[in-house]
Amino acid sequence: MENMPHERLLIIDFGSQVTQLIARRLRELSVYCEIHPYQNVTAEWLHDFAPKAVILSGGPDSVTREGSPRAPQAVFDMGVPVLGICYGQQTMMTQLGGKVVRGEGTAEFGRAYVKPEGKLTLLDGWFATDKEQVWMSHGDHVSEIAPGFAVYGTSPNAPFAITADVARNFYAVQFHPEVHHTPNGAKLYENFVRLAGFKGDWTMGAYREQAIAAIREQVGDAHVICALSGGVDSSVAAALIHEAVGDQLTCVFVDHGLLRLNEAEEVVGMFRDHMNLHVIHAQEQDLFLGELEGVSDPENKRKIIGKLFIDVFQKYANGIEGAAFLAQGTLYPDVIESVSFSGGPSVTIKSHHNVGGLPEKMGLKLVEPLRELFKDEVRALGRELGLPASFIGRHPFPGPGLAIRCPGEITREKLEILRKADAVYIDQIRKHGLYDDIWQAFVAILPVRTVGVMGDGRTYDFACALRAVTSVDGMTADYYPFSHEFLGETATRIINEVPGINRVTYDITSKPPGTIEWE
Repeated sequence: MENMPHERLLIIDFGSQVTQLIARRLRELSVYCEIHPYQNVTAEWLHDFAPKAVILSGGPDSVTREGSPRAPQAVFDMGVPVLGICYGQQTMMTQLGGKVVRGEGTAEFGRAYVKPEGKLTLLDGWFATDKEQVWMSHGDHVSEIAPGFAVYGTSPNAPFAITADVARNFYAVQFHPEVHHTPNGAKLYENFVRLAGFKGDWTMGAYREQAIAAIREQVGDAHVICALSGGVDSSVAAALIHEAVGDQLTCVFVDHGLLRLNEAEEVVGMFRDHMNLHVIHAQEQDLFLGELEGVSDPENKRKIIGKLFIDVFQKYANGIEGAAFLAQGTLYPDVIESVSFSGGPSVTIKSHHNVGGLPEKMGLKLVEPLRELFKDEVRALGRELGLPASFIGRHPFPGPGLAIRCPGEITREKLEILRKADAVYIDQIRKHGLYDDIWQAFVAILPVRTVGVMGDGRTYDFACALRAVTSVDGMTADYYPFSHEFLGETATRIINEVPGINRVTYDITSKPPGTIEWE
């Protein structure tokens, strides 16, 4: 949504893997911000973007290396507050007349403690004691601060841990306030945006109205199609676009036979019956399960499902007269990583081609109304749009569905057993009030049968594994510490209520070394 009337803060990215966290902290303060790679930020671009303040991120390079990244000089000539973080501090010092040296025994990695040196408005609410815990990650260090700067905080290996030129509203810190290992870091960002004069005009209520207007302007009288999975992103995108263009939207829900118990009915029912959306329920279970018969390799499963999804979606989309736009639930982290993929300074984690490259294949224009939002903002927008809490707070569910929770060959029998076991498990989690404390929870049915005794008879049924993890973004995860009482009660219910399972285990592997899903 370009040209939205928000106060804007610019984050110039030098490649730190935690740059997104800076944006998250600012959005939590109702401040609109954008991340752009340093090489894309020219003086002309800066003039057009007109940021109210600028933050220079950390990065993996060394300012002592010839040709290393620099901030555009125009940043320091705009008369707006600038905050440099780690590498951002070092390039600020270098460009404004200070010095940075490499190594020499003053590197710091991990937890450190900064002590105050004088009063600074940026640090209001800091130093309730004589030191503040921070997270350092630097090999180089500032050896001489630039003219006009003074020192306001030191650590054992960073004599210039906090510096500022108050007259010009330039601030620089050697540590990373955005990570949770700097417990009071959010307060520093709060102080910075207050110094910059931000009113905090970034709300989901305002975004909703502006997004609706932008969608109407983009789409006009044309028709939009949306691949509806029932996940948070596609659900919120569909609801927002429907509010904007009404019957010009058609959603296609592809039922590949790999969904959870009653999932298709719940998703289609909510959007078709309760929200009055036009939803095509593409019942293609036989096609997908037929192609997957005898396939056990997880990567082959994913490829088959991905290809079939594209073919099926295109088949139904071709029957929608006047379709000119394809709606996608692309989020801001996808955009950031895609920019990095095409030339940004950070190490590429993944590239994003939503819906398997469908836009190029179908010749449709994209509508991506969530591309400026983080996941928590999408959930907040969903609440603004009146989506049920049960949908907004849903755990992530993978595109290949139960196929990757069924290691080995997929059969209809195993899928039916898995659906029932998963339903019991999630019911248990909800009954104990734990659902919102868990990032993701599911059952995996194992490709083995085990001997058991039920009543006076011998059983030879499947074993299953319960999985539940806590996480912030899915990149890392810890297993959820259920009580033994909960696990025992849940195992008893599954064995008693789900024919075909006679043994229950709990997966206590974190990520890394494991992954969240089993395949």
